[in-house]
Amino acid sequence: MLNTLFSRAGAEWASAALVFVVSLMAGRHAAQGMELIQWAGAVTAVLGSVTVAVWVRLAPTPAKLPARQDD
Repeated sequence: MLNTLFSRAGAEWASAALVFVVSLMAGRHAAQGMELIQWAGAVTAVLGSVTVAVWVRLAPTPAKLPARQDD
């Protein structure tokens, strides 16, 4: 289970969930009424979560190093 949680696919799903939750929270607070500074904070939070999601998808996979052989 931990391999799935910490895998690339798990990171992609988690980042997508982060974008969804942050957008949901920002929208909920926007519906209740926000001031200019609160709008700026909400926009920053949404852009930050989108940045994380894009970075997770564009990050290169780590290269596998060959095992060292002692002779």
